[in-house]
Amino acid sequence: MRNVTHMHRSPHPHHRTHHHLRPLPFVLVALALLVGWGVGAPPDPADPPVPDQEEARISTIESSILPLIRVEGRELPPPATLGDRMGELGVAAVSAAVVRDGEVAWARAWGTADVEAGRPANPETLFQAASISKPVAAMGALLLVEDGALQLDGPVNAHLTSWRVPEHNWSGRSEVTLRRLLTHTAVLSVHGFPGYENEAPLPDLPGILDGIEPANTGPVRVSDEPGSLWRYSGGGTTVAQLAISDATGEPFASGMARRVLEPAGMTSSTYEQPLPESLRHRAAFAYRQDGGSPPGGWHVYPEQAAAGLWTTPTDLARWIISVQRSLAASGNPTRKEGAVLRPETALAMVTPGDGDWGLGPAISGEGPARRFSHGGSNLGFKAEMTGWTEGGRGLVVLTNSDQGAILIRELALAIAQEYGWQGYEPRILTALERTEAELAEYAGTYRSESAGFALVVAREEGSLWLITPDGTRREMVSTAEDEFTEIQMGQSVDFLRYDTGRVDAIRVRGLRLDRVEGGDSGP
Repeated sequence: MRNVTHMHRSPHPHHRTHHHLRPLPFVLVALALLVGWGVGAPPDPADPPVPDQEEARISTIESSILPLIRVEGRELPPPATLGDRMGELGVAAVSAAVVRDGEVAWARAWGTADVEAGRPANPETLFQAASISKPVAAMGALLLVEDGALQLDGPVNAHLTSWRVPEHNWSGRSEVTLRRLLTHTAVLSVHGFPGYENEAPLPDLPGILDGIEPANTGPVRVSDEPGSLWRYSGGGTTVAQLAISDATGEPFASGMARRVLEPAGMTSSTYEQPLPESLRHRAAFAYRQDGGSPPGGWHVYPEQAAAGLWTTPTDLARWIISVQRSLAASGNPTRKEGAVLRPETALAMVTPGDGDWGLGPAISGEGPARRFSHGGSNLGFKAEMTGWTEGGRGLVVLTNSDQGAILIRELALAIAQEYGWQGYEPRILTALERTEAELAEYAGTYRSESAGFALVVAREEGSLWLITPDGTRREMVSTAEDEFTEIQMGQSVDFLRYDTGRVDAIRVRGLRLDRVEGGDSGP
């Protein structure tokens, strides 16, 4: 029988005492009054030098924050400053980098990396990239495909030695392959991972995949025919991580550093979990919606490929540039510095398949607006990365607050509009009128057992609200029959009716969540 002894324990990353809850909103408001969040102030000495023209653009961006999602007929608020929005949303720090003409044009950070210590964020502050870890890890897997160490389309079990994908109803007919793992079409369970508190025992990777304590998620299993549909799965990415390590006989973090991070110029990034002692003084603390920071400042993610990358916006901008340079190298026998992948591999990576997903990143837009992107959400960290396949353009925004996702979209919109980049425009929604009785049909609690979380749809004051597991509340408007769209992030929620005619489930990003009986919400 396989030994599931805990691999290691995560040491406490700081010597001083940290409480489970810290009153972040009050502290943030106080800091905003004292230092104005750094917006409009002279650049921090740690900021890299920026040409005057770019400095003027940054200044415009800082004062042009508007909603990404707009509802037709509702008055648009006046532009806000970045500092004001950080204060309103309770975002401790935000850090961004912009790619122009195939180079990092600028990087800038605002706010506070550690509120209790008063440590400001700067462009070298490390953030958890969360699920942006996935496309970066995919590059490592594709390099092994180029070298013949992994097969893209053969059964992944051929490369697994420390664990195997269990037999399933479609074994021998439809197999779990690396391609399907990278494109989220292997149809595996476990949507994402909550991470582990510092000093908590950590499971090994086979233990995570089998859901054996101390793993805090269920077993990763085939839940429908592989290749038959698109279903986002961090569990699938974790299978890919193990395939990489088993095929190379090398720890995932060190292998990724050697094959991807160093060649791409990502000198401040690491997949090591827990974060090494030598880097902890550079790390941003994670802040929950309630203002608290978890013990030790952040969670630990042994699911490194799915959620474990620590990085900076500048390093992720360099990853974008690496993909762009690989794409541009077609027909050029001399590979440009930082072009890690072969041109044909990079093209495959950004070619959309089911779910508009490539081999690692999401793909959207056409022609000059074609983009490869990924978002990220760990406890207390939100992230977004977008690169354009043409024109050498890209942006990265990282935050250390659960409320950061809204700010990320607004800041990214301001950046894209300032530079006139196609494909990142405001989205206008036409809201359909719904009666109170109709809204009541939709209100309830919906749960996915395979993903291990629930969403609440609440009816309040003539509107529907989507409430996420971390307590974030997002207003939704009706945009089609049995379809609502939340107006902060633009996520569509489809309400599903079966034979009874009543609403029995919802679908969000391809994931079905079934209605929980007795979980109705609203008056």
